[in-house]
Amino acid sequence: MATITAMSPLRARLALKAQEASFVCRRCLHGQPSTSPSFRLLRNPRTILPVPSKALRQPIRTHIRNQSTISTTHQPSSPLAALSQTITRQAAPETTRKPSSFPTTSTPSVAYWLLASATSVFGIVVFGGLTRLTESGLSITEWRPVTGSFPPLDSPTWEAEFARYRQSPEFKMLNSRMTVDEFKKIYWMEWTHRLWGRVVGLTFLIPTVYFVARRRVSARMAVKLVGICGLIGFQGAIGWWMVKSGLKDDLLETGSHPRVSQYRLATHLGTAFVAYLAMLWNGLEILRENRLLRDPEQGLKLLETLRYPSLRMFRRSVAGLSGLIFVTAISGALVAGLDAGLVYNNFPWMGQNILPPKREMLDPFYSHTPDHSDLVWRNMFENPVLAQLDHRVLATTTFTAVLALWAYSRSSPAVRRLLPRSGKMGMLGLVHLVVLGISTLWFFVPTPLAAAHQAGALALLSGVVVLGGRVWVPQRTMRLVKSAVEQAHGKSGSLVGRRGPDAMMRAKIARPVSV
Repeated sequence: MATITAMSPLRARLALKAQEASFVCRRCLHGQPSTSPSFRLLRNPRTILPVPSKALRQPIRTHIRNQSTISTTHQPSSPLAALSQTITRQAAPETTRKPSSFPTTSTPSVAYWLLASATSVFGIVVFGGLTRLTESGLSITEWRPVTGSFPPLDSPTWEAEFARYRQSPEFKMLNSRMTVDEFKKIYWMEWTHRLWGRVVGLTFLIPTVYFVARRRVSARMAVKLVGICGLIGFQGAIGWWMVKSGLKDDLLETGSHPRVSQYRLATHLGTAFVAYLAMLWNGLEILRENRLLRDPEQGLKLLETLRYPSLRMFRRSVAGLSGLIFVTAISGALVAGLDAGLVYNNFPWMGQNILPPKREMLDPFYSHTPDHSDLVWRNMFENPVLAQLDHRVLATTTFTAVLALWAYSRSSPAVRRLLPRSGKMGMLGLVHLVVLGISTLWFFVPTPLAAAHQAGALALLSGVVVLGGRVWVPQRTMRLVKSAVEQAHGKSGSLVGRRGPDAMMRAKIARPVSV
């Protein structure tokens, strides 16, 4: 004030006015922002503030410089400080990462849709087996993804379709006396199988677009769904690639009747299995995450229990068993493609002994090289006798492995104590599923029982996947549950700090925070 009084009266009044306009208390700033002189100065950029003396400018500069170092999360103490922070934020480079618009977890409705899609794929796999067993797969000799959805509706169209079928090797060698009415029966089987495949593709593609666009799935799950869509489209192309192999005469050089390539049949079935397992696994994973996040503390205890070293051997055995079952199922596709199930029907005997004669197992007829260097692997994949023997060995190994794993889960004290009830139920269900299948060979492969055999293989594979989903601990699930626990504890701590012990008691009985 001594400096102000030493100045002229006009300069002193201007300096006091500038000081008043530059510093506003917090009560005035929040109570009357529209009438504050500082806001009037900031709103009108043309207002010229009289410059005070050097003694007054230095404190103002120091104040502005100190305010510019305050974090942007704090409330500025003056309008000039707010203006300084705004300029600093605009000049500084953007270092914060934009949050993702996708949620952390997918909604349960996505899981139910995935499981329904998996059920549809399960049905089409079984129906595809019936189509092959009734020898209907080669009745449609063209692949028309769009126009093929409409079947023949009048006599001229049926005659044209039947004329194309008469050009196929199957008609010339097996069905030369077939009539149009008999042709319609096998045509409807193949047409239904193809239409079902189109329905599977559309009922998966359209909901995928909807769930991704509406952000009902996590970013990681969105990528998986798009991948499954591509796999379904690829499966349709493989299906025609398989059928096309049965419309050529070069597959008749082994002396057998026309059929599709066993290699392409195994590829077609394997791709369908992969698509089915992807839907099943991801659907169960979403349900499991949401169930654990409803009670994150109990979920964390369960996950930590499953990560005990005592259960490591059991988890790895389940993973190895799933691979063994998948390989056994694919070997069954080779048996089906070669009609090897009709060679020997008295399991476990193959003729008079457990093993067939060596001449039948390693027949030089199937070798394509003069030095017979491909004798072993050609007979494994193209000789019906050795292909059936391989399938029997794999099936017996699978049966023994399932029973051994079940016995291990019951005899090991640590596994029996730590394995949750859901894991024990899954292991017992796997034992029941492995019994189905051997009776197929005893009854000369009847069509209903052969279809049940294929359904049993897929059911067994589903059972081991369900068991794996109950005992496996993904890192992502562990992180989500830990984050939910931390958020629940953090919210409880903040309530205690703000409202005291009563708020803490209310936080304990409140529903856990969902991630």
